[in-house]
Amino acid sequence: MEQNENYLFSVEDALEMVLMFGQEGAISYANNSAKNQLEFGDDLLGRHISEVFPNTFQAAEDGFDTEYPFGEEVQSLVAYRKNRTCFPVETRIMQGPGDSGQYICMAIDVLEKEHLNREVEQVRQEAEQAMKVKSEFVANVTHELRTPVNGILGNAKELLAEDIDERTERTLRVIERCCSDMYKIMNNILDFSKLEAGKFTLENREFDFRNMMDYVKKNHSNKITEKGLEFFVTISPKVPEHIIGDELRIVQVLNNLLSNAQKFTAIGKISVEVLKTAQINDRIELFFIVKDTGIGIDQADRDKLFQSFSQVDASISRKYGGTGLGLNICKQLVEMMGGSIEVESKKNQGSTFSFSIWAGVKEEEASVSQDDIVLSMPSMQGAFSVEEEQDSSRIYGTRENRETLERTLSKLILCVEMENWEKAEMFMETVRQLTAEAPPEVKRVILRLKMAIQKENYDKIMSGYEEISQMLQ
Repeated sequence: MEQNENYLFSVEDALEMVLMFGQEGAISYANNSAKNQLEFGDDLLGRHISEVFPNTFQAAEDGFDTEYPFGEEVQSLVAYRKNRTCFPVETRIMQGPGDSGQYICMAIDVLEKEHLNREVEQVRQEAEQAMKVKSEFVANVTHELRTPVNGILGNAKELLAEDIDERTERTLRVIERCCSDMYKIMNNILDFSKLEAGKFTLENREFDFRNMMDYVKKNHSNKITEKGLEFFVTISPKVPEHIIGDELRIVQVLNNLLSNAQKFTAIGKISVEVLKTAQINDRIELFFIVKDTGIGIDQADRDKLFQSFSQVDASISRKYGGTGLGLNICKQLVEMMGGSIEVESKKNQGSTFSFSIWAGVKEEEASVSQDDIVLSMPSMQGAFSVEEEQDSSRIYGTRENRETLERTLSKLILCVEMENWEKAEMFMETVRQLTAEAPPEVKRVILRLKMAIQKENYDKIMSGYEEISQMLQ
């Protein structure tokens, strides 16, 4: 009895309205919340359920008529107060146990919730309208800006074609370069606006991957070598000749990363490496690594890199220029292509940006053996000659392959201990070749080890070495 009284007390003071009525429709119980919210007070007892829910229940000679689906499922109804004003409620009306002929109704006032929902919907529509207006404004402004920039650039090129003195030519070259920079800024702002408005779409088509990389290399070679930097582009022979994707956007991401690398690197080298890291049917994952020996970034500042209109240091925009949009756009583009972008860096020790994308391949190339893929970039013909001449006994998993791997890894670790990073990278290339036919999980460990060596990260190198050693046991 005491337990039952406690139960009744909890129902009596519940925020939810609780009613009980019989087959004749008369309300036999109402908790405080129901009496107060319906404004009947104690007069609610004995009244017909149709007075509370006239749109759902109708009084009849034998009790009531209704099409309400009794059960646990929540239904949206309209409840009426004593003064015949109404408000929306979410209800559950269940039949009592056995043949008791009793019904239990539990209802929650959702007037405030619906009001808030309407306000949220209104705010959402206003935000969408504001976004649309902003996008149209940005598109119109960038279009209008192109006209005077085109005029300046056209006149500068006409003057450059004439016989002019050296000083005037230098001035015109500066104007030409400023116009080019202006174009990049306008394109970034327009792309950012489209991405923010959700109106940016990828245009996937088949293209020659190595021709694209050759274009990227030629586009940056002069600027990088003019600064006295070394520039390397490496493409794994596992990457198919042709892929299906948005060539323009892949180039855009690479151009941005290489421009940043060139901008922030005064001495040393810049390198680009492309690897095929996974394949599922006719879809492949391509992994790009852009490494430089520039000013680097503190770990605490890395999160700022991919935020819009953000610079790691305010002085950077003054010294090097830029809107702070480039990397944010790169991040969104890469994610639209099914991948992700990461950065590893140390202050004054350079940076390594890596990103992955998923692309399609033609049916005939999807089934091509990895050894049948020939590298087409002339600068890389010698880089993989060892792999092409490998003996079949070196196939991954054989006893000879395992022994060779173990010996090579030992030499690699010795070079790491001696901090001879150039030789370590050489042995790492041999390891990569010896694991060319390894399962994907092994290749991923090899890739992480390779990146750790490139970054001279001792802890990650040792972790990768131990992981590979366990796989070889």
